[in-house]
Amino acid sequence: MKSWEKGKNMDKDFNQFTIHKKMEILVEEMIEKEIPLKEAVNEFKKVFIQIASKKYKGNKTQMARALGVHRNTLSNLTKNLKK
Repeated sequence: MKSWEKGKNMDKDFNQFTIHKKMEILVEEMIEKEIPLKEAVNEFKKVFIQIASKKYKGNKTQMARALGVHRNTLSNLTKNLKK
């Protein structure tokens, strides 16, 4: 099997996992690398907001609704994560 075929199979297998299992895999890797909880949580928030921004084309009102936060809270989160 070629390496790119292995990658396709791994993606297919990974997509079959529950969100909880995917997070377990990620957390295990982060703990193995001794990434502090605060840094891990901030990275999660950054990625979460970046993906929401792409999906909603930067529309903060739609992003806030989808993330379950007030638009002002989203703005504050964005500012704080850029520091």
